[in-house]
Amino acid sequence: MKLSHLKQIKDYLNNFKKISAIYRVSDTIIKVVFDKDDEVYFNMQRSNSSIFRCPSYARSKVYNAPFDVVLAKRFIRANIQDIELINNDKIIRFKTTIASAYKEEVTYLQFEFTGKYTNVIILDADMVVIEALRHIDLYSSFREVRVGQKLLDVPQAPFEAKEYPLDDVEAFLYEVYEKEQSHKLSSLKKQKVSLLEKKLKKLKKLYRNLDDEESLKEEVKKFNHYGNLVLSNMHSIKPYAKTLELQDYDGSVINVDLDKEFPSASKISDYFFTKSKKAKQKASNLHIQKASLESKIKHTELFIHTVNEAKESSKIELLFPKQLKTKKIKEDDSIETFYIEGYKIQLGKNERGNITLLGKARARDIWLHLRDAPSTHVIVTTDKQNVPMGIIESAARLCVDFTTTSKDRYLVDYTPRREVTIQSGANVLYNKYKTIEVDTR
Repeated sequence: MKLSHLKQIKDYLNNFKKISAIYRVSDTIIKVVFDKDDEVYFNMQRSNSSIFRCPSYARSKVYNAPFDVVLAKRFIRANIQDIELINNDKIIRFKTTIASAYKEEVTYLQFEFTGKYTNVIILDADMVVIEALRHIDLYSSFREVRVGQKLLDVPQAPFEAKEYPLDDVEAFLYEVYEKEQSHKLSSLKKQKVSLLEKKLKKLKKLYRNLDDEESLKEEVKKFNHYGNLVLSNMHSIKPYAKTLELQDYDGSVINVDLDKEFPSASKISDYFFTKSKKAKQKASNLHIQKASLESKIKHTELFIHTVNEAKESSKIELLFPKQLKTKKIKEDDSIETFYIEGYKIQLGKNERGNITLLGKARARDIWLHLRDAPSTHVIVTTDKQNVPMGIIESAARLCVDFTTTSKDRYLVDYTPRREVTIQSGANVLYNKYKTIEVDTR
């Protein structure tokens, strides 16, 4: 970010009088709501920091680190006393106060757009660090950023920065977002679609390599016949024979090569009967394997379409939540799980997944489904709290995205799980529901 632009943004921010809300929407992006409804985002990514505005930005999760707790405590509903650039450098410092019943407390919020050491630092009135997005020790920099330590100023730059006047600062902030989104969105789409296409390729290969039902039925007959012939020719079979000469019931001779040696004819017959039984089981379960792979292929194709149709990088990040480093728990591969602002949202990839979701959901969880049409079932886990309307709207969009690729207006019904009555399998009846319209056109 250019120093000249930062100066003009600082003057723009000085028009605001209050911080109404402040929180992280991703690991490095902080949302600040000024004067109730003016939202400005501070992207504090190292070496790629910026300030931008946009219509909305999906919150990936609720952050509860010490930094986030202090951020909320010190700055929600805080009055802005002053905003300045420190030492004419890329550091914006907000001076704020919160009037309490006892005293007016001064706290500084410092956004540092300094490349490698980009940071957000919360300071008390004596410039002592209360918390920081990134803690920096003396081994990394001459300027330590540590809780309880006084923060040193950054030396003044030995040069005069060139000026780049902006006609409209607010329009510039929206433009920053559009440019960043365009580049990030294109890169993310390419990366994630590539991963999904590899998965799709493997699934289609598995489907193509499934055994043929007629061939399996022929194997059942053949191995069963061999087993019976071995029992009929036991007198002529030598132990550990590698090739069998079996006289068939019509007098003809059948030569059978064995892939391993057996000590007796009875063991050979058991071997053929076992192969016949396994082929029979494969044939009877083949339709289940086919249906499972078909549903996985369809789900992956819908996933690819959803990624390609995403208009914001935050939507793609939502579709690919970071894996938590916890004990490995075997996940049900018939269910897809997402997290939106800390809320767990699950959808069934197929009928089995829908049935499992219905069975596991608790009474107060929110259930969603397309109105009067077959669709994936979606469950929002509530943990007994009220779910914000924005979360339900996002879940409704996922319900549509993972059901159809057709662009249209869709009605999605939602209701607590306790209002849903299972008829058979994933077929249900429900009442006392509400409806959301999702327009994908």
